[in-house]
Amino acid sequence: MAAPTAHIALYDTLADSEIGHLLVELRTGRFTGTPWNVVTVAESAEPITTMGGLRIAPDLALADLDPRHSDLLVLAGAEMWDTGGGEVWAAAARRFLDAQVPVAAICGATAGLARAGLLDDRDHTSAALEYLMTADGYHGEDRYVDARAVVGGDLITAGPDSPVQFARATLSRLGLAPEQTLQAYEDVFHRADASAFPVLMQAH
Repeated sequence: MAAPTAHIALYDTLADSEIGHLLVELRTGRFTGTPWNVVTVAESAEPITTMGGLRIAPDLALADLDPRHSDLLVLAGAEMWDTGGGEVWAAAARRFLDAQVPVAAICGATAGLARAGLLDDRDHTSAALEYLMTADGYHGEDRYVDARAVVGGDLITAGPDSPVQFARATLSRLGLAPEQTLQAYEDVFHRADASAFPVLMQAH
C-alpha cells in the first residue's frame, strides 16, 4: 500500500521552526511506524526562501494540488499572512476541508484562515484571540480555545510558540499514535523529561 502524503505549502519567509517537528515525525515515522511522503507545493516553480534562510524548490504547483491525492495540508506562518496575503492558500485549505482532508495551520496561517471564514464554525486556537480579532471577516471568537494546539474536526491549529503541541495534535488527528506515545513525545521534546524517553522508544 502506498504511503500517505502530506503536502507542505511553500512561500517566502515560511517559518521553518513552526513545522519542523511535524515534518520530521511524518517523514520518518520513527515514533508512529508509518513514514509519510512529504511533498512541497508552491504557486510557481521558483524556489522560496524560508525565514531561516533555506532555499527550497517545490515539488508541485499549487494549480495541480488535489485533495483527492493528499492526506494532509500543512500551512506554516510567514510574513504574508500578516499583510493580508495568502488568499490562494486559504482557498486551498477550503478545498481540503470541503473534501474532509485534514488541514494543519500554525501561527499566521490561522489569521489567513480566519479572514476566509474557515474558523467561524470550528474549534481553533492561534497566537491569541486578540490576534485573530484583527482579521477582517473573522467571526469565530465563540469557538476560540485558549490552548497550545486544538483539533477542530479536520482542522488543526496552533500558535507560534507551540510547534511540539502542533505536531502532537496533528499526529493525533491522523490517528498515527496512541495517547501514551503522544504524551511521551510532548514530555520529551517540550519538557525535556528524560523519564518519558523509554515510553517513546517503545512506541512501535
